[in-house]
Amino acid sequence: MENLERLDPKLLGQLRHFRQEHVLRFYDVLPKDSRERLLEQLKKLDFTAIDELYRTARRKAAVPRRISPLAAIDWDAYSKEEQAQFAETGWELLRQGKIGALVVAGGQGSRLGHDGPKGTYDIGLPSGKSLFQLQAERLLRLSRLSGRSLPWYIMTSPDNHRETERFFKNYGYFGYPEDEVILFQQADLPALDMEGRLLLAEKDELRLAPSGNGEVFTSMKRTGALDDLKRRGIRWLFYYNVDNALIKIADPLFLGVVASFGHPIATKAVDKASPDEKVGTLCLQDGRPAVVEYTDIPEELKYERDATGRLAYGLGSISIHLFRTDFIERYADTPIPYHAAHKKISFFDDQGSLHAPAQPNAYKFERFIFDYFPLAEAMTVLKMRREDEFAPVKNKEGEDSPATARRLVLEQHRRWLLQAGVPSRELEGREAEISPLLSYAGEGLTPEALGQMGLSP
Repeated sequence: MENLERLDPKLLGQLRHFRQEHVLRFYDVLPKDSRERLLEQLKKLDFTAIDELYRTARRKAAVPRRISPLAAIDWDAYSKEEQAQFAETGWELLRQGKIGALVVAGGQGSRLGHDGPKGTYDIGLPSGKSLFQLQAERLLRLSRLSGRSLPWYIMTSPDNHRETERFFKNYGYFGYPEDEVILFQQADLPALDMEGRLLLAEKDELRLAPSGNGEVFTSMKRTGALDDLKRRGIRWLFYYNVDNALIKIADPLFLGVVASFGHPIATKAVDKASPDEKVGTLCLQDGRPAVVEYTDIPEELKYERDATGRLAYGLGSISIHLFRTDFIERYADTPIPYHAAHKKISFFDDQGSLHAPAQPNAYKFERFIFDYFPLAEAMTVLKMRREDEFAPVKNKEGEDSPATARRLVLEQHRRWLLQAGVPSRELEGREAEISPLLSYAGEGLTPEALGQMGLSP
């Protein structure tokens, strides 16, 4: 224990007070650079805050109270003329350079059997394009139609930042202007075992985990991305998840509706496929807009129906939002709550061996973007057709898998081709994929373009 005696007394006192001195059990056998690495991590920790996180995890979650339905605007209820007017408003915002795009892309593709950031994953389309490439090409098409490119903010995590950066450089940013692609890292937090003790990922390294998509605005402020947003004069920031294969980034229709209503936050929603679908539910909680997790909706409300026979709590959140920049600036440092997730987390045990548990053994802590919603008195909710908006890639097989996302993308493209006048017989037995460089939302399918695809109107 000779080396331990030379430790900063304040740090050693904190470790002992909070019952965390076990993280130093290999300290005396570590080389100097490893000891310094571990100490640097420990010095950055707020032990009081970590202790409170553990207490939060151990407290039984409160059942949401005073839940009531939230009104939504149905896009299909607008006339063609109204839809065209909203679209023009959105295109004008794009032409004026008032829109930025933000993707949260801190996750790895391990659940999909993919070794790398989830955005680098290929869902199996005939083109073999990754999620990032599909999104970059949609942005390119949008930029060409509006005559102006928009900044693309990409939130990575410490786990995948370098690999994401390398991926974009290796592929030349897929043709998107490099100075419009702003990568920034979210923070991470230590994982805690069931007794609230820190875990080791290596003998000289704490086990850390990304702190959730709710850290995005704090991370933008900390890294300078928020200053960049303001410097560019961006009024609205379009937020989405990297794993939605159908995402229409900075959708002009959505922009136009939101700008017309003027609320500081807006979100897209779809009808839930069933009362038990595993998506968050948009509603009012204590009179404020909110998303309640599917696990937290009381059973008696989950199946409730309104006078028309529709689910009273049937608005499914698909994590497509718009935030006004002044709202982001005002609330970037607001301490929205952390949520604890009980997970299987590997760690170095007392014998110095890496242990991979078969059952959940620890907590990781995250903030969620929807916990900003109650900070607004009201928000715009625009209900869209699921088949045009939402193809999540969550699971390796089955529901919300690469196979289902691939099918949804190709079905959308088939609808576009039929609308462009291609006879259905020409599409029989054929997987017709439309490049995002050719069409953003079904436009641009001219006889010449179709001819290049080997199709005729």
